[in-house]
Amino acid sequence: HLDRIRQLYIKCEASLVRVHEELEAEGVELGYSTLTWLCRKHGIGVEPKQASGQYVFEPGQESQHDTSPHDVKVGGKLRRLQCASIVLCFSRCIFAQVYPRFTRFHAKVFLTEGARYFGGTTHHAVVDNTSVLVAHGTGARAVFAPEITAWAERFRTSFLAHEKGDANRSARVERPFWFIETNFYKGRTFSDLRDLNEQLREWCNKVNATYKPKLRFIPNDLRAVEQPTLRPLPIHVPEVYQLHERLVDIEGYVCLHTNRYSVPEQPIHRTVQVHEPKDRVRVLDWKSTRLNSSHVSQSR
Repeated sequence: HLDRIRQLYIKCEASLVRVHEELEAEGVELGYSTLTWLCRKHGIGVEPKQASGQYVFEPGQESQHDTSPHDVKVGGKLRRLQCASIVLCFSRCIFAQVYPRFTRFHAKVFLTEGARYFGGTTHHAVVDNTSVLVAHGTGARAVFAPEITAWAERFRTSFLAHEKGDANRSARVERPFWFIETNFYKGRTFSDLRDLNEQLREWCNKVNATYKPKLRFIPNDLRAVEQPTLRPLPIHVPEVYQLHERLVDIEGYVCLHTNRYSVPEQPIHRTVQVHEPKDRVRVLDWKSTRLNSSHVSQSR
């Protein structure tokens, strides 16, 4: 019945359920699972698989960056966190950190920390089509947000977005997420996010110095070869922070993300600037001098 199955496959617009119903109506006794097996065996509606091939990278040519949601117990409570990772494609060295959420601000914080960790940047970095970095478009038509483009210009690199569905293009950074989930989190305790990220940095140091049996090399050995080819850091690496304007209330506090921070009495009922880097808050009154510098928890 193969010829008839091929005819019905076209007539029923590739719906094997409808093909099975038509065959039954014609008196052909054929189980549905047998029908699907026959179609797979004889290539009916099945596209031949293409060899994926492999990507070969020169030293300093490319890095890959991505994020993945992880459920981690921090301070005795299970939390959904965003793990960000960046991998040097030639040496396979990895750097990862965890954030309560991953906005464009956190992306710039992480990318800056990654550049410092590796002591430079690659010629370009491949990312997925996340709206955190991409303003609009996908793949080769992706247009990156102005502040991300400005960051790339300062650090002398560029971003590329892989095509949708081409997960193999970012395989270097995808695989370590599974390793982090199945190795790093297991058996470890974390008092807060700062403690987690410090332990994760040490874990990255250990992984980068460990021999890889499948790859037959130690990432740090290849990193020594790759290091001279990285784009050097700028002379001044500016601190990444968010800028806010807040009105000092009658009690001498400014409010930021539901937290209240005290300031001296002089600027009451006056607008001040609030700088929010990764792990602290600075309140400044440009009409006089800096008023206050308050450290806040990363887990807020």
